[in-house]
Amino acid sequence: MTAVADPRTRQDGLGWVTRAIFGDPRLWLGGPADPVPTTHRPAVRYAVVPSVERARFLLPLVSRRVGAASTLAYNALRPPRVRANRLAVGMLAGLGATGLARMPVLTVAVPTDADPAELLLAEHLGRLAGRRLHAAIGIRPPDPHHKPTLQLFDDRGAARAYAKIGWNDATRAMVRAEAAALRELPRDGGDFPDVPRLLDEVSWGDLAVTLVEPMPARIRRPRHPLRPEVAAMLAVARRGGPAAARRPLRGSAFLADLTARAATAGGPVVGALAALVDRDGDRPVEFGHWHGDWVPWNLGRHRGRLVVWDWENSGADRPLGFDLAHQGFQSALSLAGRDVAGATGDMVELLDRHGPAFGLDPAGRQFVADAYLVELWLRTAELAAGGGGWSAKLHPALLHTLADRLGSPRP
Repeated sequence: MTAVADPRTRQDGLGWVTRAIFGDPRLWLGGPADPVPTTHRPAVRYAVVPSVERARFLLPLVSRRVGAASTLAYNALRPPRVRANRLAVGMLAGLGATGLARMPVLTVAVPTDADPAELLLAEHLGRLAGRRLHAAIGIRPPDPHHKPTLQLFDDRGAARAYAKIGWNDATRAMVRAEAAALRELPRDGGDFPDVPRLLDEVSWGDLAVTLVEPMPARIRRPRHPLRPEVAAMLAVARRGGPAAARRPLRGSAFLADLTARAATAGGPVVGALAALVDRDGDRPVEFGHWHGDWVPWNLGRHRGRLVVWDWENSGADRPLGFDLAHQGFQSALSLAGRDVAGATGDMVELLDRHGPAFGLDPAGRQFVADAYLVELWLRTAELAAGGGGWSAKLHPALLHTLADRLGSPRP
């Protein structure tokens, strides 16, 4: 197997994830060719899948059973190509043969006189749970709102929890918001989707960790992942109840929230919001809740029921149709590779097609689209201010699109 140097100095996804999870300077990280210092002892080993330069996953090498489970769990949710790759890795892990694929090995060692639960998050969470837990760790490119996520398995390879990690101001706020949302969501069935349960909230050093129950083992991707789940969106917006009375935008809690956040963010968004109010301030709007990140990769099906996860961006007092707008924009941006202008066009098309089910006439659909873009810009600015940096996809193109749509000054 190929040796791996301490990856915490890297500037890619492997670097930021290992800095977040194994950030304590007392930990030693290296590969098999690097002798563990005599002051340390190995605590956990990972296969870096598929390579250091293209790292996508840290596969725990504690046992064949755990290694196989960590790659095969929830494979039916993944796109066909990813599913096939994970199946191949899972088979190698189950045979104890990851070395045949020449996957690099990462060793994490702790000082000989240290308690591993003080330095290793999975050890700490296992102690809280009263059982050994082994972490499979996803690797994603650095991004303003990405959070390291641990899939936690017991010795038998059974999934026990997802641990979502807030590592800066922005992501700490997000994982805490998800915990609050999961406590309050209704679980009465009907059109309201099934939702994972909150297991625990943990503070560990400067990390905020939300533990969420694992998804059903037999969960599958939706057959038509880009088709909006209109009934479920409405149930989320109305909390499973009837439609709410419409109220003018001007004087609403929603507008007060946007105004306060725009004042904090400053810059061209203030003018964009003023233009929106000038045009739509007297518009009657039905306000409700939203999931906040309704996209195909946060949805699944189990026993005929829709399952929805990742609720860290949810909130109240949002115009009905925001989840529909978000699905249209983000699916185009992330799945179809559209730029901001193209993603906005796809969002408008989706709103035109399905907006009437939300009670939106043409002017109402235009309002939802533009209000959503303001909301999205404020979220982007807040993530940047929280330490995540600016999203290259959205900054500054989103401000240009808002100016073009609302007739406000360009930055």
